[in-house]
Amino acid sequence: MRPPRGARQRGRSAAPLLRYLALALLFWVVLTATPVLLLRWLPPLSSAFMVEARVAAWREHRRDYHTDFRWVSLEQISPHAAIAVIASEDQQFPFHAGFDFDSIREAVRASERGKRLRGASTISQQVAKNLFLWSGHSFVRKGLEAYFTVLIEALWPKERILEMYLNIAQFGDGIYGVQAAAERFWHKPAARLSSAEAAALAAVLPNPLRLHAERPSSYVMARRDWILGQMRDLGGAAYLRALESERHPAR
Repeated sequence: MRPPRGARQRGRSAAPLLRYLALALLFWVVLTATPVLLLRWLPPLSSAFMVEARVAAWREHRRDYHTDFRWVSLEQISPHAAIAVIASEDQQFPFHAGFDFDSIREAVRASERGKRLRGASTISQQVAKNLFLWSGHSFVRKGLEAYFTVLIEALWPKERILEMYLNIAQFGDGIYGVQAAAERFWHKPAARLSSAEAAALAAVLPNPLRLHAERPSSYVMARRDWILGQMRDLGGAAYLRALESERHPAR
């Protein structure tokens, strides 16, 4: 039995729209996935957060502001720094696929009990946000953050995600990455950071504009000591072997 003429006409009129939507979706995926794929191997020249900070400084007529960003490979970064940010920010990093749903549930439950809503972003989510998006809170940005997190987890190994985070995380006003921070604060390369120095850097991550690793407040010192304890509980640098196992699973 043939469908009514009106149904056939509606189907024909909808076909171009569906093709347009499919092409638009394909274009969006290619447009966003291509830079993510390239950054699996290439170091970024900057990040969205660095650009945003530079524009803000320009608007405030801060002539003394400059971006201190020095890319180094993961092999040139102290293992203490790597385990410190994992202990501080995302202890399930080697094992999740971009989202720590247990932490998200705990944060929501704490908020429902009247406590301040705390962040539950993984290292992967923070890389997506810092590298490609903007600061602030909105459903649009959170949706894009989730989308880029999926792309990053699908296209990068965990070691690359950690390497990117250690290089673009902010540790002070205009100071991005552990290499720039180590040289600015302690006049040494990131490869020579001690466990205490690495923990101090991780301690300021919640608010690097107000907290200072090189002249820590009592809060930063307490947080640094807590991170050191977490680093020991996780097994220290040996914990990073989980990343190697993730990249080269047993056959």
